[in-house]
Amino acid sequence: MKNVLILEDTGKLNFPKPDSHKGQNGRLLIIGGSHLFHAASLWSLTVASRIVDLVHYCSVLENNDIIKELKTEFRNGIVVLRSEVDEYVREDDAILIGPGMTRDGETERLTNTLLQKYPDKQWVIDAGSLQMLDLKNIPKNAILTPHHQEFATLVAKCQMSNVKCQINVKDLNIKTMQFAVSEFAKKFQCIVLLKGQVDIASNGKETRIIEGGNAGMTKGGTGDVLAGLIAALVCSNDPWTATMAGSYINKKAGDDLYKSVGPFFNASDLADQIPKTMKNILLCSDLVVK
Repeated sequence: MKNVLILEDTGKLNFPKPDSHKGQNGRLLIIGGSHLFHAASLWSLTVASRIVDLVHYCSVLENNDIIKELKTEFRNGIVVLRSEVDEYVREDDAILIGPGMTRDGETERLTNTLLQKYPDKQWVIDAGSLQMLDLKNIPKNAILTPHHQEFATLVAKCQMSNVKCQINVKDLNIKTMQFAVSEFAKKFQCIVLLKGQVDIASNGKETRIIEGGNAGMTKGGTGDVLAGLIAALVCSNDPWTATMAGSYINKKAGDDLYKSVGPFFNASDLADQIPKTMKNILLCSDLVVK
């Protein structure tokens, strides 16, 4: 059975229709950032603000102030205080939580409290929130975007808890890693995108490898760009399509950059390239719904 992803496999990826109105192409809430990591959640915001109609951004006060200074770029963004975050969780189509958040008690409390309170919302869980996640709080159909070390931490939590999860990440090759990702996704009824030289995506029923990318994408922040891209896409697409398409587009954008500058680009360059790459995909009318 073929398991290497090509764009046709992503199904019908929804793009904004010509007659659509403001608000019909997605409303996204991003919860992220910290006093230590400023840029991570801003990279997620940068790419998402170019795809969905409206982004609500919720961070620590310091990062909120940075975004307010950048309002010329994020005209459709609204800065949200964490004390008011529940209102926007209920209102928006999807929530990305974790980019730039530190591994501490506050991240643990905020992440698990919100996941427990709103299990029926569409969540994308990344970075700090992944690392502080209580496995029993993973919502059905949530999208988890770990790198290899974060995935090993998730598996270790399985083995230390009462959760029966027969996965061992030691000395795994690409084939057995696919099995591990699939088993985790199946156990927790979620979608896992394991980021790496090749990405592995699974919803527990189907597992795909997404190839592409290059050495330029080892730069810090490219995973935050990917998380923002997937979160934006899931506002108007089903979670499995959004995950696979997001991974594909992210790697394709990196390869498009490589053609012009080699591996000498950063996360900001990648966030700027993604809309151009998506435009080229949009022009392929047989692959997308306009």
